[in-house]
Amino acid sequence: MSGSILHPKTFNLRLDGAVAHITLARPERKNPLTFDSYAELRATFEALASGDPSAMAVKAVVIGSNGGNFCSGGDVHDIIGPLLDRDMSGLLAFTRTTGALVRAIRKCPQPVISAIDGICVGAGAMIALASDLRFATPTAKTAFLFTRVGLAGCDMGACAMLPRVIGQGRAADLLYSGRTMSADEGERWGFYNRLVAPEALEAEAMAFAAQFAAGPTFAHMMTKTMLDQEWSMSVDQAIEAEAQAQAICMQTHDFRRAYDAFVAKGRPAFQGD
Repeated sequence: MSGSILHPKTFNLRLDGAVAHITLARPERKNPLTFDSYAELRATFEALASGDPSAMAVKAVVIGSNGGNFCSGGDVHDIIGPLLDRDMSGLLAFTRTTGALVRAIRKCPQPVISAIDGICVGAGAMIALASDLRFATPTAKTAFLFTRVGLAGCDMGACAMLPRVIGQGRAADLLYSGRTMSADEGERWGFYNRLVAPEALEAEAMAFAAQFAAGPTFAHMMTKTMLDQEWSMSVDQAIEAEAQAQAICMQTHDFRRAYDAFVAKGRPAFQGD
């Protein structure tokens, strides 16, 4: 990744082995998003998908919380206020920019885990939804609060993605009302993969990401790709697409390593090729 990506100006990024750990800045404001952080986050996830050799060293990503909160959504003063002065063309440019961040998270080949504590609302909830897995603390509060500010619930892909994760009726509940989903609801409904004590949240998410990073990363990329692409396929199309995807994976060295390790009664050391 380029120097500007490795050293972002609008959020925190550190590399822990093959795992990239990202947290939003400004914990005193519960980590709001700005025009600049939207753009820089999108550029970071696009770089992870670019094939650049330094970006390929990252095998998994954790988007964590900072100061007891995940993200409070778009900054009221830095984003919402200025939007009131934009014409339709300018507004559409912004909404396409926010959607591009979700698309970049979903399209990057690395598994992405969101580790959610405290407030996770608006665009922050969409970042969590776009992630592959979501860990949360019992005090996590998630809300798709777009209707609370006079906007539609259909923002950044919410109406397509949320029903697939928690079901149509539950998604309608949250998107119409803009109400807060408790951590217990989120786990029961399948939004959160697991609840974790606040003091253990980051460590557990990083440990899980490290397991991804040590695994057959080409196969993980293929799994993520098919999970995304099969939304728009019939079952017959999906079966054929998976046949082709699996045949490709059978050509990898990791597939051979797994077989050799099984024969030798050992554990495979995957290398992602």
